[in-house]
Amino acid sequence: MKAIQYRAYGGYAENSFVDLPAPAANDGQVLVRMHTVGINPLDNTFRSGHHYAATPENLPRIGGQMGAGVVVDTKSPNFKVGDRVFVTGPGFGVIADGTWRELVAAPAAGLMPIPSQVDDDHAAAFLAGAGYLTGYLVLTEFVAFKPGQSVLAPGIGGAVGMESVQIARQLGASLAISTASTSAKTEKAHAAGYEHVIDLSRETLRDGVMRLTGGKGVDVIIDGVGGKLTGEALGCLLPGGTYAVVGYAGGREASVNLTDIIWKAAKVRGFTLRAFAPETLAAAQKTLIGYLSEGAIQPTIAKVFPLSAAADAVRYLIEDRPFGRVLMRVGA
Repeated sequence: MKAIQYRAYGGYAENSFVDLPAPAANDGQVLVRMHTVGINPLDNTFRSGHHYAATPENLPRIGGQMGAGVVVDTKSPNFKVGDRVFVTGPGFGVIADGTWRELVAAPAAGLMPIPSQVDDDHAAAFLAGAGYLTGYLVLTEFVAFKPGQSVLAPGIGGAVGMESVQIARQLGASLAISTASTSAKTEKAHAAGYEHVIDLSRETLRDGVMRLTGGKGVDVIIDGVGGKLTGEALGCLLPGGTYAVVGYAGGREASVNLTDIIWKAAKVRGFTLRAFAPETLAAAQKTLIGYLSEGAIQPTIAKVFPLSAAADAVRYLIEDRPFGRVLMRVGA
């Protein structure tokens, strides 16, 4: 089978398009022929060697954390040949071989049926970047979110920013605010129906938030950007608000004014999916797939590459910062 495998840590070119033996399903597993797979910034973090699991012992590794495909063999009573499924698995693409390949033998527990009205590309986009899952868990597990509260999720083009805004609106937020780095991206977001997007090329984050909230600030911040935006974002919280650190697309180093935490009694939480029980994650995904099936959330696709162009696809996600998810079609 064809696959994308890392044989060393380094630049984009380490996304090697190789031939590997095809796997077989063992007891409790399902063999899936992958159709479309997503790219997550974590894929780049691991391959570049900037992840705690990026050790010499953890190579070679097939990349990819999620995707969509069809069952071709099953050793589980829960799935039959021909079923279309979302594919994920514990540690996929990091400490276990992932989805960037033609065939995946996955634990049945990591599979979920794809609603019939959702095509493979949008199914993969739903999982890519884990933005929906992140936003939902922050708002339902970190805070007891109530309709009428406000949310800031910077970075409208990325998974966390875009999809947390959709989740906040679905849960009844009074304001679901994001940011864009350019006027062009701001206009694109407005055209796509994102009403409250702060153009950071024209005003500061704090000025924009205070303008939109009448000087009050926001109840919850879901921050996948980090970097220099962190300190400014903390200053936008309401007293008693929650700041969830979920990513660092804008950089790992941040400077903050501690009085923004102390005087506002702010709750600062670090987010990782590993912190949640499997049953919590499964219940959240079930709810989110329900939203997807109903059309209440709508994954946005920026571009689809063939699997053989993985190096270019990852570069496009990381450097061009597109508006929407970046996918790869397997066998294309």
